[in-house]
Amino acid sequence: MTRVDFYILADTDEIARRRFACRLASRAMAAGKRVHIRAPSEALEALDALLWDYPPDRFIPHVRLAADAPAPVEPVLLAAASEQPVHREVLINLAADIPDFLAGFERASEVVLAADRAVGRAKYRQYRERGYPLFHHELDDWE
Repeated sequence: MTRVDFYILADTDEIARRRFACRLASRAMAAGKRVHIRAPSEALEALDALLWDYPPDRFIPHVRLAADAPAPVEPVLLAAASEQPVHREVLINLAADIPDFLAGFERASEVVLAADRAVGRAKYRQYRERGYPLFHHELDDWE
């Protein structure tokens, strides 16, 4: 069953949330895992740019999902919330909802800002009701 980790950041801005998602992707990639970052369409361009520069000491090979393109070889895939995954190892979910395809992943991560705790709690309850093993991480100083 998919393990779901909730990372609660003391930060309050969306840029910090995206940076942390990049850090998670970098760690998963270093462990030999393929990563599917699911985000709202309007966030994809900013995430794409950030993956080139953050973390500063690493390059994260990535590509945006395209319906008419061949299966990507890059270890990190950026996709809009409405797009289906092409691999199912690690999911970083930055979208507001829980995807229908979650069950096929080994791990899933939810990155929650302190200001959005109510949204995070609602998602936590939904995951718990579905029977997923849940892990909670409070992060005050992660950078």
